[in-house]
Amino acid sequence: MNGTARHRILRGCRALALAASMLGAPALACTDAPRGTGDLGLIVERAAGRLQLVETTGLTALGAIDGLGDLSHASLVYSRDARYAFVFGRDGGLTKVDLLCRRIEARVLQAGNSIGGAISQDGRLVAVANYAPGGVKVFSSDTLELLADIPAEYEPGKRAKVVGLEDATDGRFVFSLFEAGEIWVADVREPRAPRITRLRNIGAQPYDALVTPDGRWYIAGLFGEDGLALLDLWEPEKGVRRILDGYGRGQEPLPVYKMPHLEGWAIAGRHAWLPAIGRHEVLVVDADTWQEVARIPVAGQPVFVMARPDGRQVWVNFALPHNDVVQVIDTHTRALVETLHPGKAVLHLEFTPRGEAVWISARDDDKVVVYDTATLAPRATLPADKPSGIFFTSRAGRIGL
Repeated sequence: MNGTARHRILRGCRALALAASMLGAPALACTDAPRGTGDLGLIVERAAGRLQLVETTGLTALGAIDGLGDLSHASLVYSRDARYAFVFGRDGGLTKVDLLCRRIEARVLQAGNSIGGAISQDGRLVAVANYAPGGVKVFSSDTLELLADIPAEYEPGKRAKVVGLEDATDGRFVFSLFEAGEIWVADVREPRAPRITRLRNIGAQPYDALVTPDGRWYIAGLFGEDGLALLDLWEPEKGVRRILDGYGRGQEPLPVYKMPHLEGWAIAGRHAWLPAIGRHEVLVVDADTWQEVARIPVAGQPVFVMARPDGRQVWVNFALPHNDVVQVIDTHTRALVETLHPGKAVLHLEFTPRGEAVWISARDDDKVVVYDTATLAPRATLPADKPSGIFFTSRAGRIGL
């Protein structure tokens, strides 16, 4: 055998070895074909304790992941590479799910009653908000190893329910304490020794919160009074200020059948669009001055008020007895432009990354309906078992989601 032939054989062997090693890599071994995750999403099938994996390009379901426990109030966040989802179950379960392999990677039961969580700016840490026992636990996103346990003890022997847990910049998590009327900022750059800043007397019964997309403002809604608590995360030493005090203006509030979700507030351009507790109104607030500039009558008590990614539209769903309705507001004219009926018990809306479509879950009709946001016409219907939250991987690159 001459040198040239030997060289060709060795080169071919190296190529085969490289191909074999690539085929054996975990990222490829568990999928039908190599693919990215940018157009993927998960739909929570709450009654079944299951996630449905979907893709937004072809509007199809790809498969399911079972065994996630109580998903009756489930939410999730994504790893920074959008391959893994971290699912927060109501039963205290924290589950790491591999989207490409469609399987559970790791799972811990970390509390008795949980209400959501967040992932850190650098993607290394996952924090969980707990009702029972009240507090926050911080885990490694790689292994789900417990790194920090932060009890929400506001008086000796008294723990508060933790709500409104959000990721912030500079290695921080921010959350509110329901019974205490406090906001805490946790610096977790050294996760085994977190540093806590407590902000007291922020208002009665904070029930949920959001961080604005630029990461500057943390806003907590107050169930115990008309108003909101605003914290400037660029200058937290200035404390919390109250905004929209008395927006009900002495009117008798309506019974609240379902609490609004502040993470579903719309920040569109220079305005925030948010639900008024106990009212059939969406409030429009100047995000520079935090003063109300308008209010828009709507069909019922808003739950989610969500903006299309370009900010041109706001879509609103409602609590009982109007929870089969979704309304669309044009943010330029502030006019109500359409009333839709996607199905019974609409629980969540999620826009595709560039906003050409919105996916809407109708729990009691066991379906998810996809609407074209330009024509407002339905584009597809996907069957789902009691669907609730819909979460697309585009959330991986956004603060507060």
